[in-house]
Amino acid sequence: MTTTHGRQPTLLRRALAAEAGMWRSLFRWISRRRPTLADDARAFGYAGVVTPIFVVFIVVSAVEIPLLDLLLAHFLPWPPLRIVALTLGAWGLIWMFGMLGAVRVHPHVTDAAGIRVRYGHSVDVTIPWSAVAEIRGRRRSLTHSSRTVEVEESGDRVHLLVGTGGQTNIDLVFREPMTVVVPKGPDRPVSELRFYADAPDALIARARGHLTAVATP
Repeated sequence: MTTTHGRQPTLLRRALAAEAGMWRSLFRWISRRRPTLADDARAFGYAGVVTPIFVVFIVVSAVEIPLLDLLLAHFLPWPPLRIVALTLGAWGLIWMFGMLGAVRVHPHVTDAAGIRVRYGHSVDVTIPWSAVAEIRGRRRSLTHSSRTVEVEESGDRVHLLVGTGGQTNIDLVFREPMTVVVPKGPDRPVSELRFYADAPDALIARARGHLTAVATP
């Protein structure tokens, strides 16, 4: 009983945070509010690979809502049921718009201090350049393509994957294992963070410039 009650507030907080994050992201996307960046910072998107998928789901959902209403009106003509179905359908459609907005308004960011790796409003990790040994490009597939966060272990090394569209294409290797806090992440320090960017070569070039600057006395 203790374990069950202990988990409930955490799940509730996560659900409320996800809902609030979705609405904030949707507002920022609709209002075209770009992230405020420092003069030496540059944003790198990662939404390109998943945008077509979101668009397909949005279109299908938009078509399903009136079709379902017509079916209910014909076979189950009970007004409360139709209202509930329309409400849930509209909420689901808005949620998908919010998810698309989230991956578009929360880009990765590099600046002189470090790199900020993100996925929507759920993953937000900042790594200082002083902790980075190497950054390199390599395309990889997640074992579970439906997940955003995945953990791989190789011997005593732990790799944290923040995937987009079930893949990563940049490896960020740490000088020493470090703790990285993400939802459903590893319970011990990781040696490498892998993530996805639409323009990996540009991000890697920018990052290597910062790494060189940090290494130069």
